[in-house]
Amino acid sequence: MKITVLGKSPSWQDAGGACSGYLVQAGDYSLLLDCGNGVFSKLRDHLDYIDVNTVLVSHLHADHFLDLVPFSYALTYAPRQQPVPVAGWPGTDAPARPKLYAPTGASEMFRQIAGCWGNDRLVECAFTLEEYKPWDEFEAGPFQIRFCEVPHFTETFAVELISDGGARLTYGADCSPNEELVKFARDTDLLLIEATLPRPERDGVRGHLTPAEAGDHGRRAGAKRLVITHFSDELDHEWARAEAAEAFGADVELAAEGAVYEL
Repeated sequence: MKITVLGKSPSWQDAGGACSGYLVQAGDYSLLLDCGNGVFSKLRDHLDYIDVNTVLVSHLHADHFLDLVPFSYALTYAPRQQPVPVAGWPGTDAPARPKLYAPTGASEMFRQIAGCWGNDRLVECAFTLEEYKPWDEFEAGPFQIRFCEVPHFTETFAVELISDGGARLTYGADCSPNEELVKFARDTDLLLIEATLPRPERDGVRGHLTPAEAGDHGRRAGAKRLVITHFSDELDHEWARAEAAEAFGADVELAAEGAVYEL
């Protein structure tokens, strides 16, 4: 399993960066895990977008799905996707239409967002959309996929991907401190976990982790490797690494755009 970071920013993009997006590949199969602001452009630096087999969205916050809109425009209007010859492309009767898995309510959400551009069915016509339930388990190419609901400001799911070779990735999505993720990620090969906050939220409902909390979750889960993500370029990286490593009890890696992890 090969994991490439396309975007690791929080809700606002790093300078020249992108929000949440991770390209997960095994053999010739490619799965895009989240597709936030700026991710589609970053994807094209690594892979032809028509070669994406599956897109999986962890929750319906814009920084995790908004670039489905430009992705959908490309799948709909790019010359190569047309049924007749256009601008040097021969025409095709089998345009790319990747599978798109997203939580319940995604169809309505995507229609509302895409409708701002004038075509509310843009996303569901560009992709083959299926809404998943918390208890769903299924195969996507060489990957076994299952979910675990984690506490956030909206219904949100951690995601487990197990390749047919046995490599296991656990993606924590966005979450506040919780035991569910610790149990779900038990003994995982790599835990990709958010570390958004320099300090816990001071009031109201919590929705994110600090680097120290991320490290603590990794330690309690017994994760073999820990990669922290979803933090701003304005956060001191060495401070974040040190905080997470102290709580994890071992070295911690910081997600960076273009970084590749092999399992």
